[in-house]
Amino acid sequence: MTDLLGLPRDAFTKEDPGDDAAFYAEPRLVTHIDDQAIAALTGFYRQALPASGVVLDLMSSWVSHLPPEIAYAQVIGHGMNAVELAANPRFTRWFTQDLNRDPKLPLDDASIDAVTICVSIQYLEQPVAVLSEVARVLKPGGQVVIAFSNRCFPTKAVMIWRMLDEESHARLVARYLDLAGYSGIEVKALLNGGASDPLTVVTGRR
Repeated sequence: MTDLLGLPRDAFTKEDPGDDAAFYAEPRLVTHIDDQAIAALTGFYRQALPASGVVLDLMSSWVSHLPPEIAYAQVIGHGMNAVELAANPRFTRWFTQDLNRDPKLPLDDASIDAVTICVSIQYLEQPVAVLSEVARVLKPGGQVVIAFSNRCFPTKAVMIWRMLDEESHARLVARYLDLAGYSGIEVKALLNGGASDPLTVVTGRR
């Protein structure tokens, strides 16, 4: 993957190389972006996600920021902490998995209408492999929505993410999607960070 991206071999190393399962073992029932950013993301989801579709919320927690008035056909949750996932009222079902150890998703080909990844893309050590798996489980024309801000657990973010600014983060995520075979890749800055957390979304279609 690093060869494809043209990055140094250590670009996806972390300050804390310890077991991610241990790091995420303690539940964190908090939000990782502020209220304005949450509202902006919910508004984007309202327009981007198919209301009758099956949504996979990848690398999620106890809250998904989905529009409360929309009842999707299914919302499948994924994360690292079972307590957090069990507390999420939007999930039809959920599973835990360390994608840095095993990027293979336990889902059928072309079974998902849309995938969301909220403020978590910076933790992936094999982002192209994971997003290739996301493409596999998406239905033709299905969309992935990757949202990020300037917040993270710095010791668990990969080195290349810590080195770049917001604009460069967007280009990096778009590059991931391109290498994973997505089309129609778009970058949208929802909030510039002046009076709230900054928020950018990068989208692509299978």
